[in-house]
Amino acid sequence: MKYVLVTGGVVSGLGKGVTASSIGLLLKACGLRVTAIKIDPYLNTDAGTMSPFEHGEVFVLDDGGEVDLDLGNYERFMDIKLTRDNNKKKKKILQSVIEKERRGDYLGKTVQVVPHITDAIQEWIERVAHIPVDGKPGSADVCVIELGGTIGDIESMPFIQALGQFSYKVGAGNFCLVHVSLVPVLNCVGEQKTKPTQHSVRGLRGQGLAPHILACRSTMVLDEAAKGKLSQFCLIPGENIITLYDVPNIWHIPLLLRDQKAHEAIFKVLNLNCVIKEPRLDEWTNRAEACDLLHEPVRIALVGKYTELSDAYLSVLKALVHASVDCRKKLFVDWIPASNLEDATAKENPDAYKAAWKLLKGAEGILVPGGFGDRGVQGKILAVKYARENRIPFLGICLGMQIAVVEFARSVLGVKDATSTEFDLNTKSPYVIFMPEGSKTHMGGTMRLGSRRTYFQTKECKSAKLYGCRSFIDERHRHRYEVNPDFVSRLENAGLSFTGKDETGQRMEIAELPNHPYFVGVQFHPEFKSRPGKPSPLFLGFIAAACGQLDVVLQRCSNVDSNGLLKVPPIKTYQKKSSLKPSYRPPEYVLESVKGLNF
Repeated sequence: MKYVLVTGGVVSGLGKGVTASSIGLLLKACGLRVTAIKIDPYLNTDAGTMSPFEHGEVFVLDDGGEVDLDLGNYERFMDIKLTRDNNKKKKKILQSVIEKERRGDYLGKTVQVVPHITDAIQEWIERVAHIPVDGKPGSADVCVIELGGTIGDIESMPFIQALGQFSYKVGAGNFCLVHVSLVPVLNCVGEQKTKPTQHSVRGLRGQGLAPHILACRSTMVLDEAAKGKLSQFCLIPGENIITLYDVPNIWHIPLLLRDQKAHEAIFKVLNLNCVIKEPRLDEWTNRAEACDLLHEPVRIALVGKYTELSDAYLSVLKALVHASVDCRKKLFVDWIPASNLEDATAKENPDAYKAAWKLLKGAEGILVPGGFGDRGVQGKILAVKYARENRIPFLGICLGMQIAVVEFARSVLGVKDATSTEFDLNTKSPYVIFMPEGSKTHMGGTMRLGSRRTYFQTKECKSAKLYGCRSFIDERHRHRYEVNPDFVSRLENAGLSFTGKDETGQRMEIAELPNHPYFVGVQFHPEFKSRPGKPSPLFLGFIAAACGQLDVVLQRCSNVDSNGLLKVPPIKTYQKKSSLKPSYRPPEYVLESVKGLNF
């Protein structure tokens, strides 16, 4: 087994996750089998109870693991299925060591960070690295490890010590360290400054790890003078210093690595020159170029609770991008705080109220994503009502589906006090209820999590057609509340069709309005399984409906793969506007974008 470790220096948020994902994709394109591990030095047991405002969305895996959003990047780029063990936090390592101490496994010795915790970290890495994640038997060839945080963080030190020991344990030819660091450009002088990276590498070496490759984040291509300084002071060959400058969309990052021969540098460090192949990224390149050159817009209103931070809905954004590129449309997302649509805001902040409604009414599609808590619920109900009454394509996910049911009950059935017990525990009209097996005392890991099966009740509905008229699908869940089965017949008699249910027939998984251009609510999270080139069927249908292409998409949706994901033909190469390679466009080449939208 070969290991590639990705660390970060100077500041957080440099894109270690995207860099690690791109390295994995590049190695996979060279013919190697790749797996990935994310190490988070936080004391949380998992990501399930962490605020989206602090760490972005909680990504959910097939096995129900609530993990860091970077694992979503790994899955999307490398097209693999990871497990909860591929994301380890310090708390779990400490727990395992304490449990061994309680059992007497250490034979009365003093339990210390070194060797007990560092040994536990190394044992975990070796064990998880051998878990197959690509559907094939046997271990992968290379494991890409991302260490969260920044070099110098106190909480990261046990992991750095363990990884230093691990590099010595597996041997020099089996371990490659890629350090992602910042090379800022000061506006006052226009010069690239290498000192922050020099200090970062010095700190890394001081803790027992020596980088083999530098991945330098900058606003522009690293000039030769800066590269020479870094090579001299960081003791790294010039050919192993790579520039990851700002690009129009992150699909260019693997191409930047390829064009700068990062795979050859990694293969040289890992003694893999005998199996080196040129990476096959033709389809990926076409998709990155096509995304840059799209100009016909499709405007989507995302009505949510965490709209101040786009990473809170990262997988939703990625799924929208995958679908819009397939439909040859340039995506624009209008972020609408749900509370700004409410009457209370009209009195307190009329400008915000008017702006929110203007964006909603100008959208070609309305999406209400998942979430928790009662803040902004009334605004979401108003957004759903507007989409339903004005025949605007609508997609509701998890809470978004529950809101759609509540709105239908209030507006169509006339049950004015219809609501969820999440918002009113003593309601007399509980159209959404707490799941019987859920825990009301513990937050973490107590929801209905992971891959669950949904059975279509008819193959004539839009959702079934989008999935290729299959009898059932497997999608990932994360929820505590569900539609009250006692009211299902009343809702269906009034025109709301529950086209997907679980194996018992008591849990409503998909709700549709048959006579609406596109009105679909789902209890699961289809965004977690969307991939570049294989968009989620429901997101594809949503975007297609928003831009008038739904009938065309439905005609070709019988072609699905074994996972139920749509197989779309390779994107044709668009006429380029420049003779430059797309991965080496000048830094001023930046597409028009909207707040928070990072492809």
